[in-house]
Amino acid sequence: MPHSMRLQAELGTVAAPRPAPFLAPALTSEQRMAAGKALRKSFVRTAHGQFTPGEASSGRDVVALLQAQARTRIGELVPVRHARMLESPFAFFRGSAALMAQDLAASPRTGLDVQACGDMHVSNFGVFASAERQLVFAINDFDETQPGPWEWDLKRLVASAVLVARYTARDRAGQQAAAQAVVAAYRRHMRRFARMGNLELWYQSIDSDALLVSLSLGARERAGAIMRKARRRDHLQVLDKLTDLVDDQYRIIEQHPLVVRADSIPVPGGDAPIEVAARFLEAYLQSVAPERRLLLRRYRLVDVALKVVGVGSVGTRCWVLFLMGQDAGDPLFLQVKEAQPSVLTPYLPRGPFAHEGQRVVVGQRLIQGSPDIFLGWGSLDGVQYYVRQLRDMKGSAEFELGEGVATHLAEYCGLCGWALALAHAKSGDAARIAGYVGKSDELDVALAAFAQAYADQTERDHATMAAAARAGKLAVAKG
Repeated sequence: MPHSMRLQAELGTVAAPRPAPFLAPALTSEQRMAAGKALRKSFVRTAHGQFTPGEASSGRDVVALLQAQARTRIGELVPVRHARMLESPFAFFRGSAALMAQDLAASPRTGLDVQACGDMHVSNFGVFASAERQLVFAINDFDETQPGPWEWDLKRLVASAVLVARYTARDRAGQQAAAQAVVAAYRRHMRRFARMGNLELWYQSIDSDALLVSLSLGARERAGAIMRKARRRDHLQVLDKLTDLVDDQYRIIEQHPLVVRADSIPVPGGDAPIEVAARFLEAYLQSVAPERRLLLRRYRLVDVALKVVGVGSVGTRCWVLFLMGQDAGDPLFLQVKEAQPSVLTPYLPRGPFAHEGQRVVVGQRLIQGSPDIFLGWGSLDGVQYYVRQLRDMKGSAEFELGEGVATHLAEYCGLCGWALALAHAKSGDAARIAGYVGKSDELDVALAAFAQAYADQTERDHATMAAAARAGKLAVAKG
């Protein structure tokens, strides 16, 4: 570069030439780990343990937030959502990701971003079939995914571990063990991922063999039962459970208000719901790879229904499309789920995707590892959706009072920490994060303290919601 141009570049009057992206020098993993470790000087790890309810409560109105969310949802289903959230503080937590995002936005950040899940909790993990039909364990809910701080996901996950430990009658020691198991596993596996090559990391997954080997005998038996059940949850099982034979044709069974057949829902313009769904499928096909389009076009649309799912998602539009291939032994069920803006969006720079369904799909493809081959997106009547299979060898842990999964809760929480580390390593800088979180249990202890404080706050928020429901400020479904 001529001296005059160099001087102008230094003064900022012209941009200095940059190396081509593929020619730019790269830091080693050791150098990046050292940079992550250096971050501790400006943001000590013990600071992650701080949570003051008074700060969170400033400008914070639980009832107003729920009422605002209700305005974007199907009115008839809002009372169902509220009823599910009132079942326990943990259920409330599952439905209040937007509230925690508001709380976390006020906390300091390390500046290390990943593709965040956005709604991280212990019930948002499970086993599912990869494209190779192998069972893997990973995150299974991506409605709120967006680039964001790794620590927000981890804080939400450890808070959920404490809440579910309280729900399943674990004592204080059991709660601490569950929370610290999440962080210890996250740290340990992040360090391992930091030393992997890019391709080796990209192909990593937690398959059934790796999962079982990592568990104690009792937990292994429980996990084996969940996986055996998941293998039975295929399209033929859904056909048997969700449909009935009417006049020699399979039709989705209506279970009002949780499953409502589309032919009983008025459609603007007078078109039959199945014709509207077929038009949506044409738009959706443009978002999938050409070879998947060929496969999908071998199916015909048979029936459509509106279905209630989850806790936080209740009230958003979620359709089930029932398609048939060669015969009754070749069904395909697609879930078409409304994609609203992420709960993280008000507090972070918006990602690169204008379509909320595309945001969800790209996020899932990036961090899940073995995503559904039918993932895609599309729009209908101004509403944005994403598409995935409805059950495909999927299974998850169930948390109940007494025995069962709760007996091995800390081990399960460790699996969740492992899966979250893998998601963050694939989408962020594993070496810098590993350098920051370190080898000691300092972060484990700090985040366990945060989790206890946030669980206390969640119990107060749950009580606030219950009081509002009793006062008639929030509609709640009966029974």
